[in-house]
Amino acid sequence: MTRYAFTNVRIFDGTGEDPYLGDLLVEDRKIIQVARAPAGVDTQGARVFEGRRRFLMPGMTEAHTHFSWNDQPSLAAIQFMPPEEHMLWCVRVAKRYLEMGWTSAIGAAAAKPRLDVVLRNAIAAGEFPGPRYLAGSQEITTIGALGDNTLPHMPFQELSFGSVCSGPEEIRRSARTFIKYGVDHLKINLSGEYIAGLPAEMSPFSEEEVAMLAKEAKRYGKRVAAHARSSESVKLCVRHGIEMVYHASFADDEALDMLESAKDKHFVAPGIGWLIRTTYNAAEYGITEAVAAQMGYKRELEVASESLRKMHRRGIRILPGGDYGFAWMPHGTNANDLQYFVDYIGMTPKEALLSATALGGEIMMQPDSLGKLRAGYTADILLIDGDPLQDLSILKDPAKIQLVMKEGTIYKDCASPSPADAALHLDGADFPLREEGVKEALAEMH
Repeated sequence: MTRYAFTNVRIFDGTGEDPYLGDLLVEDRKIIQVARAPAGVDTQGARVFEGRRRFLMPGMTEAHTHFSWNDQPSLAAIQFMPPEEHMLWCVRVAKRYLEMGWTSAIGAAAAKPRLDVVLRNAIAAGEFPGPRYLAGSQEITTIGALGDNTLPHMPFQELSFGSVCSGPEEIRRSARTFIKYGVDHLKINLSGEYIAGLPAEMSPFSEEEVAMLAKEAKRYGKRVAAHARSSESVKLCVRHGIEMVYHASFADDEALDMLESAKDKHFVAPGIGWLIRTTYNAAEYGITEAVAAQMGYKRELEVASESLRKMHRRGIRILPGGDYGFAWMPHGTNANDLQYFVDYIGMTPKEALLSATALGGEIMMQPDSLGKLRAGYTADILLIDGDPLQDLSILKDPAKIQLVMKEGTIYKDCASPSPADAALHLDGADFPLREEGVKEALAEMH
């Protein structure tokens, strides 16, 4: 039996309460006690972390993840990475996410058919460190739409970014193929995308094609995620029960009414970071602010900000994540979304943290075991040096994320476990302190 005790920490428990001073006890994979000061926990036989009032919070969930996006500036550069190197890339990126505090993630589409499935299985088997992961399919698309990058002289499906379908029967075949491979959910591109040369307000799929996908997913007990920037694509999601709505930038009042009426069934992961970073941070890669405006991204950012503010006021569930893994928004910088939620959607810092924690447990389909620091919940825990509620940018700094625990296993240990008894077994087995930790302890003593 493994026991860990976090004492003298400020606990953000994910329930909506303000942080409070207290202790927390982990036994094996579970949180077994949360005590509010002046009460404490039984530290006998535990490794004790004296928190020095540092910030203890649940692990975060990234709701719109593309592990196989390889920090390159184009879709083609992502797709043409050979599969052997691509799998290794995914393994390394998964570790990066975990060390940045993302203990769960939703695969929003893989660049090759089985990358997500193989990665999920390897993480679950303990072969490599990474977030708890739900694997997605490739993007299911149609001829000429986002994800179809076949060439006229080389019309080979294997060279395409997505699974290119035309008509309900081809949709059925694609869905069943990915389900055979073992995905947790299917992904369909229901709208366009400016960087692919397609208007974001375009909706290329017919009602019958979307109905077929939804029917096949339901038959096999799978969820569906949709790239859905256009208003019509959002309405398609609601009409056909597509649970995970990605982007939703141009949702009009009718679409918002539909989402609100079924808000217990749907999640929105807007990927607003993609709009912001592409508009203002991609000049080095040829997309200046003027070019982004010409493409349509600047206008979409303005429209999306207003649409998402309305969604937030209506109580529609909005979660962080989306399209990280391009050169101007590399993997590991995902916590930018939290500040973007404050600046562009009107959330408070607390609401932004809850979107990454409590709502994360809901989208992972484990609302009673993930996303909160409560007795009986899975021990996904972060120890943060600083207060994210005062400065969300702390969560972008690897040095500030001082401990990462997933399912009771520590994957990233304290960078400065000061004072001197902050990291020791009470049975006498000491753990080495870093030099800077000793200096901090001595400074506090004086």
